[in-house]
Amino acid sequence: MISPLEHSTPTNCAYNECLTAMFRLHRFGIKLGLETIRTMLSALGDPQNKFNAIHIAGTNGKGSVAAMLSTILRSAGYDVGRYTSPHLERFNERIWVNDQPIDDESVVGACQRTMSVDGLPRQPTFFEFTTAMALDEFARRNVQWAVIETGMGGRLDATNVLTPRLAVITNISLEHRTYLGSNIAQIAGEKAGIIKPGIPVVTGVRQSSAAKVIAGQATTAGAPLFRHGHEFRSRRRPESHFDYYGVDHTYRDLRLGLNGDHQVDNASLVIAVCELLERNGLAAIGEEALRQGLENTRWPGRLEVAGKAPDIILDGAHNLMSARILSRHMRRYLHNRNITLVIGILDDKPFRNILKDLIHSCKRVIVTQPKIDRAIPAERLAQAAREFSRNVEVKADVGDAVRYALATSAKEDVICVAGSLYVVGEAKTALAAI
Repeated sequence: MISPLEHSTPTNCAYNECLTAMFRLHRFGIKLGLETIRTMLSALGDPQNKFNAIHIAGTNGKGSVAAMLSTILRSAGYDVGRYTSPHLERFNERIWVNDQPIDDESVVGACQRTMSVDGLPRQPTFFEFTTAMALDEFARRNVQWAVIETGMGGRLDATNVLTPRLAVITNISLEHRTYLGSNIAQIAGEKAGIIKPGIPVVTGVRQSSAAKVIAGQATTAGAPLFRHGHEFRSRRRPESHFDYYGVDHTYRDLRLGLNGDHQVDNASLVIAVCELLERNGLAAIGEEALRQGLENTRWPGRLEVAGKAPDIILDGAHNLMSARILSRHMRRYLHNRNITLVIGILDDKPFRNILKDLIHSCKRVIVTQPKIDRAIPAERLAQAAREFSRNVEVKADVGDAVRYALATSAKEDVICVAGSLYVVGEAKTALAAI
C-alpha cells in the first residue's frame, strides 16, 4: 500500500506547499478508472453521497452549463457547490460554494484531509486528488446541490462515482482520441457512461451516430431522455435574448449574461434540467430565479470582454469546435473591425485547423506560449500561422504578447486572446497588473 503523495508533507502545510504537493501529481499523467477514487472517498466517509448532484459531460459547454445551473440554484435559495476544471489563474477557481471560489484556508484543509488517506491501490492523479478534495469540501459545507463537471470522457472519469439526480451531456466532437476513441460514436459511448439507471438525462448532442449511442445507453439504463430539438427547443432573439419551449413550460424573452449565440443552446439544456428538477419534486426554482440566474451568470474566459478601447476578448477556444464558434462570432459581430489575435495552443490539439479558422477573421496574429510543458513552442506555432497570414509576430511570453498588442492597437480595434485556457489565464493575470 502507498500513500497519496510520494513524499510526506507537514500536516500544517501552507497554501503554496499544498499546491506544490498537488501539482507534483501531474507526473503520474492521466489514468482513467474508478478504483482509486472510490478508495479515497471511502476513507473520507463517502462524501459524494451526502448531497444532491447534477453530473455534466460533453466536449464543449460543460463549464457554461455548470455556471448557469449553480447560479440559478443559488438564486432559488439553495446552498450550492460547483466543481469545474481547469482553473484560469488560481486553483481555488475549481471549487466553488455559493457563487464564490473557496478560500486558501479551505484549500489547505481539503488538501490535508485528502493527503491523510492511505492504503490506495496506486498513486492518485492530480484530477483524482482534486475531485476527492471537492466532494469532501461540499459534504463538509453541507451543500444541498453540487454541480459537477467531468474532467475527461465520463465512463471512467473520476467524477463518475456520483449517483446524480440528473445527468447532462452537452455536445460531442472529436477530442482526446487516445483515451476516448477514434470516432464520434466511440466518444459518445464514453460520455454516455455517466448515465445511471432511472436517472433522467438531458442532452444537446445532434450528430446521428452519437445521438443513437446515447439513446441506446439511456434505454438500457431505463433513464428518461430529453433531447434539445425534440422534447425541448429554443429560438434566438437579438441581443442575447431567446425564447424557450420546454418540457412543461414556455419562457419568452429570456436574457443571458454570457456572450455568444451558442450559449442559447447551453441555456436551453439548463432550463430543461430545472424543469425536470421541479417536475420530480427535487427543487423549487421558479421563473424569477431562473431568469435572474441566467442573466447574472458569469463564466470567465469564454467570450469574456476584459477591456475597452481597444476591446479585449478572452476566449479559451481550446479545441476545433470552440475555435469555430469563436470564428463565427468574430465574423458575425466584429467583421468591420481590425482584430489582433493573440494565440497559443497545446500540443495535443489540431493546431493547424484551429489557426485556419481563427486567423481568417483577423488582421494580424501574435503567437505566444503559455507556461505549461504541453504548449507548442511559439516559433513552431508561428511557422504554421504564416500558412494563413502574412502578418505574424512572436512574443513567447503571454504577458508580453498582451502588452504588445495593447501598445500597438488603436482604440477602435479588437484584441482577441485565444487558443488555450492556459493562455487566457496568463492574459488575465497580465491585464490585472496593467
